[in-house]
Amino acid sequence: MEGRGCFLIIIFVFFCFSQVLSDFDFEADEDLPYNLHQVTVRGGNRRLMQSIDCQGLCGVRCGRHSRPNMCLRACGTCCMRCKCVPPGTYGNREACGVCYTDMTTHGNKTKCP
Repeated sequence: MEGRGCFLIIIFVFFCFSQVLSDFDFEADEDLPYNLHQVTVRGGNRRLMQSIDCQGLCGVRCGRHSRPNMCLRACGTCCMRCKCVPPGTYGNREACGVCYTDMTTHGNKTKCP
């Protein structure tokens, strides 16, 4: 009887792991400039955070800016907070959502380039 109980527990645990693994989609989108499926766990109870190359993406974003150092500093801050950098060198800010579009400076100007 004890062997049967252990067997049922093992089957139940295996079933739970298979359900968790089936929720993940491991296909990569080739249209994106970074890999969304590269995730980092921060602490036991925290949600999964995507890890992106802010320095590289902001370098592309600020490559043609008239003040590249200021642009890189602001873009880096926005990227770290919002985990997103819009495509292209100008515009497309709505692609990163409200976190990126609603961030403002102390002077109430838009912060993110």
